[in-house]
Amino acid sequence: MLSLLSRLERAADSGGTVTFVSGDTSIAVPWSQLHDEARASAAALQHRGIGPGRHVAILAPTTRALVTAIQATWLAGATIVVLPLPMRLASIEEFIAQTRERVRRADTDLLLIDPDLAPYLESRPGDPPSLVLTELIEVGTRLGAGAYQRPADDLDALAILQFTSGSTSEPKGVMLPQRVLGANLDACIEAGQLQDDDVFVSWLPLYHDMGLVGMLSIPMTTGRDLVLGAPQDFLGSPARWMRWISDHRGTVTAGPNFSWVLATRALRRATDLDLSSLRIALNGAEPVDPRTVEAFVEAGAPFGLRPGAIFPAFGMAELAIGGTFPEPMRGLRTDAVDRRVLESERYAAPAEPAAEGTREFALLGRPLPGLEIRIADPDSGRPLAEREVGELEIRGTSVTPGYYRNPEATAAMFRDGWLRTGDLGYLVGGELVLCGRIKDVIIIGGRNIFPEDVERAVAEIDGVRAGNVIAFGVEGAKGKEQMVVVAESRADDPDGLRRLVHHRAMEVVGAPPHDIVLVTPGTLPKTSSGKLQRSLCRAKYLSRELQPVH
Repeated sequence: MLSLLSRLERAADSGGTVTFVSGDTSIAVPWSQLHDEARASAAALQHRGIGPGRHVAILAPTTRALVTAIQATWLAGATIVVLPLPMRLASIEEFIAQTRERVRRADTDLLLIDPDLAPYLESRPGDPPSLVLTELIEVGTRLGAGAYQRPADDLDALAILQFTSGSTSEPKGVMLPQRVLGANLDACIEAGQLQDDDVFVSWLPLYHDMGLVGMLSIPMTTGRDLVLGAPQDFLGSPARWMRWISDHRGTVTAGPNFSWVLATRALRRATDLDLSSLRIALNGAEPVDPRTVEAFVEAGAPFGLRPGAIFPAFGMAELAIGGTFPEPMRGLRTDAVDRRVLESERYAAPAEPAAEGTREFALLGRPLPGLEIRIADPDSGRPLAEREVGELEIRGTSVTPGYYRNPEATAAMFRDGWLRTGDLGYLVGGELVLCGRIKDVIIIGGRNIFPEDVERAVAEIDGVRAGNVIAFGVEGAKGKEQMVVVAESRADDPDGLRRLVHHRAMEVVGAPPHDIVLVTPGTLPKTSSGKLQRSLCRAKYLSRELQPVH
């Protein structure tokens, strides 16, 4: 297996480019040029004592400087810790506190920071030294790439310390040695049948595993073309994503389910696009909603989008990124099951897709090369048969050795050599189907209610902000669990909206919410990658921190 440094050096000779896009502007930079700039910045890092075994935390928006700093850190032989940016400006104090905590937990030796963010993190006693990104580049320019000293190859060296999103617990530092990262990159390339002339298009944040590993590291280490925008550019105008694909003849792109909802809305208003080049449109990082996929395919058809390009997949930080992939160009395939049997017996009994009481799940493909998956009983660890619902467990070459300096969490993560994902799912013909998170399941009357079902249904109601609904369970009278639904809304008639939410929940899962709380937009807690934090929302509800709309 090639080392990370050897991969970067080989990619520099590929003739490929990275194109930085922002709004309507774009700047194409050959990977060879960025590599030279990164070697100079690596020399600047080495000048400050950064080398193998050192940890470099980076806090910056998606820019050429950030990408250069990531490669420079690797070239110096050090570990990167890409820190999340704040989701909402109103949470700046919480963002600063969380950033300091991650910097501390990562045993950071040097903090590289964007000049615009530097004033928010003034140095305190005990903090690691910091350096503004522009200064790193200036020092590197003075030293030159010739001053760079290449460290020895080391497949066991820690390449990435990737903090989990914290959607169900406190963020933990996932260790990704070069050996694990390389195995997953190679597996993704093989399973995705990636081609030398592929053009990646991404706006995903580089502090998230899908953006950092899936959409940046693959082209950066292979020399494939990459068109890279920033999350704020996409969120400010989702149509830009589709425009970048059209203008640059993108073949590979990716996003979580909510982003495809935004893209669909943009396509319905768009003109003069050509999406016929798209070969892999990966939907992952959060539950895949078949209705979202079908709506995107319909909206993209007038622009040449091929239905086979849809690519529902599974991945997680503990695997670097890729876990299971479908066959390329087969499109969306679903499994229809009886909802009542699923909830009461934890068995995915086949059902007619259009029948009442049917639930459809996306098939997420088979494990990547080097990985094995199984479904096991969450309590006993007993392997389950096909269509029996249990916990997804994984083992193989792409699995992390554990969480950084957290032996208790590491021990809890593994059982008999298998990584416990915390995801509920089942297998059909060797393919993975996911139902939800074990910690999030609401048990009412002996039935397993999946909060995603309620959240998606409520989000379709006029007056509720799509993607901003959380359902969770709380202990009620006599110790029985009850369901609470919290939704963001600007409704003029809150009481009427609560009645609609009540009826919709009854229609979908046959269980009434114990309480329905409407809150103002921007209230629901989310992770740095935009995932809903059900556990934190539940805690805020129980402590009466949520301020309802009256």
